[in-house]
Amino acid sequence: MDKFIVRGPVKTTATKSKRKSPGPKWEEADSGEEGSGRSKKRPKLDASHQSKTALIGASWKHIRAEGLNCDYRILFNKAEADRIFQELEKEVEYFEGEFTKLHIFGKWHNIPRKQVTYGDAGLTYTYSGVTFSPKPWIPVLDHIRDQIQLTTGDTFNFVLINRYKDGHDHMGEHRDDERELAPRSPIASVSFGACRDFVFRHKDSRGKNPSRYIEAVKLQLEHGSLLMMNFPTNRYWYHSLPSRKKLLAPRINLTFRKVMVLTPAQ
Repeated sequence: MDKFIVRGPVKTTATKSKRKSPGPKWEEADSGEEGSGRSKKRPKLDASHQSKTALIGASWKHIRAEGLNCDYRILFNKAEADRIFQELEKEVEYFEGEFTKLHIFGKWHNIPRKQVTYGDAGLTYTYSGVTFSPKPWIPVLDHIRDQIQLTTGDTFNFVLINRYKDGHDHMGEHRDDERELAPRSPIASVSFGACRDFVFRHKDSRGKNPSRYIEAVKLQLEHGSLLMMNFPTNRYWYHSLPSRKKLLAPRINLTFRKVMVLTPAQ
């Protein structure tokens, strides 16, 4: 699994006097205590599900750094991932019009990818100045969600889908820390199609004059893979999907979340 993570330094102008934190590492997560920085053990798949997905022997890879707590594995074998990708291409209906823009630093920008939300009735999700109401669940999304919930034991009521037509489409650095997200709930990121680079950067290592030097964590999210971003990852780490202009193939990413209905007081 050493080939999966590239331990490259964050490119900043920080001086050598800045305190350097240890780089990311792989380890087994064996505790479910809140705030421990270690995730609970993921439940093993039952025999029928292992047979169905041909993932007997598949295991979690645990990605750890200061405040970073993620788990990664292949969830769907190639044949099933191919089938799901084609079904997503046929069935998912992406937003149009005003929902294709985001409000960033006082200006409206076109989203450099296609986007849509699905989920339970009555939920909303707001970020970058736009409030999204989900479309009703469709069978292919129910199937993916069921496999995630069976594998992890976590539950989800909302999904944000991003389609990247090629390597020009991208996602800028951000944190998934919106008020609507249930406190301490994980985010399950499932990828289909082209393998793309995915970069985590600690909040203290961003900008021209970062306060500290902390290595960026660079992953490659494979076709049919599941990345669990556990608490407190989104409190301390930004993530992005950089442009890769030589890449011609499409990718679809689905981030499943647990969203709350906010009251006016919240």
